[in-house]
Formats: sequence, C-alpha cells, structure tokens
Amino acid sequence: MSSSFSVATRLLRSCPTTLRTSQYRLAASTSGRLSTRYYSATADQSPPVDDAKPPPPTEEGGETELQTKLKQKEADLADLTSRLKYAQADFVNLQKIAAREKDQASVYAISNFARDLIGTVDVLGLALKSVPAEALSSSSSDAGKHLKNLHEGVTMTQRELLKTLGKYGVTPFDPTGETFDPNHHEALYEAPIPGKEPGTVIDCQKVGYKIKERTLRAAQVGVAR
Repeated sequence: MSSSFSVATRLLRSCPTTLRTSQYRLAASTSGRLSTRYYSATADQSPPVDDAKPPPPTEEGGETELQTKLKQKEADLADLTSRLKYAQADFVNLQKIAAREKDQASVYAISNFARDLIGTVDVLGLALKSVPAEALSSSSSDAGKHLKNLHEGVTMTQRELLKTLGKYGVTPFDPTGETFDPNHHEALYEAPIPGKEPGTVIDCQKVGYKIKERTLRAAQVGVAR
C-alpha cells in the first residue's frame, strides 16, 4: 500500500516538469516554423530583376535623327560661311581705309608748313605791288637800276617759292568771275555791280591756295550783290 502511494507521489511531482518540457518543445517548433515562413514571405516580396535590354531603334527613327543632325550641321556651315564673308569684306575695307589714310598723311603732312610759306609769298607779292611801274621804266639813274634789279630779284624769289610749293601739290587759284563758293571763298564785301549776276566774284583781294583737292586757304574776294 505504501509503495503504491510513493509511486503515485513521484508521478505527480514529475508531471509539471513533463508539461514544461512539452511546452518548450512546442514553442521551439512553432518559432522555427514562423521564422521559416517569415523569410519565405520576405523573399517573395523582393522586386523582380529585369534583365531585358531596350529594343534597338528602328531604321526609320535612325534615319530621321541623322537627317536632323545633318540639317543642323548645314545650318551651322551656312552661318560660319556668312560670317567669314563679312569678316573678309571688313578686312578689305580696312585695308583700303588704311591705304587711303596713309596716302593722305603723306600728301597733307606739309599742310602747316605750306600755310606758313604762303604767308611769305603774300608778303613778297605786296612788296612787288608797292613799286610803281613808272619807277621801273625810268631806269636811267643808278637808283632806278638798283630798284629794277631788286624788283627782279624779289619776283624770282616769289616764283621759286611758288614752284617749290607746286612740287608738293600746293597751287594758287584766283576765283574772279566765278560763282561764290563758301567752301573755297571768303567774302570780304558785297557791292551792286551792273551787268553782274548776284553771287558772282568781282574782285580777289588775296588769292587762295589748294593742296591737291583740299582748300589750304580760302580766297578773299568781293561779291556782286
């Protein structure tokens, strides 16, 4: 009787341990299955890898793109050609302007010097006009001979100066009888002259001078009114 009671007591004591062991095994088994399912679900949700390559362009699309590029290159070539022509024209014009300025500089470089010499020629002309013709004709006395020789010397000096100025394109002009031109003439006075049209140069007090085609000094004149 007592032995049976002790066996029963041991069985009851061992039941909680057996139950706890079974619970641990069940939890481990369940955890393993849940973990497996979790990783399987995560793997299923990963995005698919698309290894497919884009389709090659069609023949028509390639030709259209090449034609567009060709037209663009042709437009660029036309623009560059136009710019080159304009640049060449500008360069030619620049060369002409430089050559013309060089010629003008060489021609008109003596303008100031020639203008000063013109004043000397004017003084010599006034000196010649101051000697009356009668004094030159009566050369019987020594004084008359010396005066005539002096007059001839001054005349030769004036002539040589004008000749030298002429070598460099400086020439005198007398506009008497011409129509008054303010670009070349300087009016000193106006007077009514019968038979003369208004604006006609009737008298030249001081001759003008030109260097080539440019007026170096305007002629001082009287004009009919």
